[in-house]
Amino acid sequence: MELTVAPDVTDADREALFTGLRGYNHQFIDTGHWGQFGVYARDAAGTMTGGLIASRKGLWLCIDYLWVSEAARGTGLGSQLVAMAEQEAVQRGCRHALVDTLSFQARPFYEKQGYVLQMSLPDFPERGMQRHYLTKSELI
Repeated sequence: MELTVAPDVTDADREALFTGLRGYNHQFIDTGHWGQFGVYARDAAGTMTGGLIASRKGLWLCIDYLWVSEAARGTGLGSQLVAMAEQEAVQRGCRHALVDTLSFQARPFYEKQGYVLQMSLPDFPERGMQRHYLTKSELI
């Protein structure tokens, strides 16, 4: 057996690893209904002013990315994006939600949406910063 460190991850290496991992995990988890979806806001000119990309993993909605343009912040757009994603997740069979956010990002925003802090990881990704993990126990 030979062990190597690769400075770059190739598509072929990634796919080989994921194929093995999925094969093992499939014994325990049905991933047939997993997948991503997006919720986007655009202005009259078609320019994106905010968006959310989420994943469904079993009974869980996982908010992967949320962004609201500087001009649209404070207008309620972020709350609307989260609410629409949660509604879509419920239609897809989700019951719970998970999000992580960095200390300089949106923890108070998510708490206003009903998310509860579960854990904070110190010094991530940099010294003095934190990565916060929040959940919503029951989507309506």
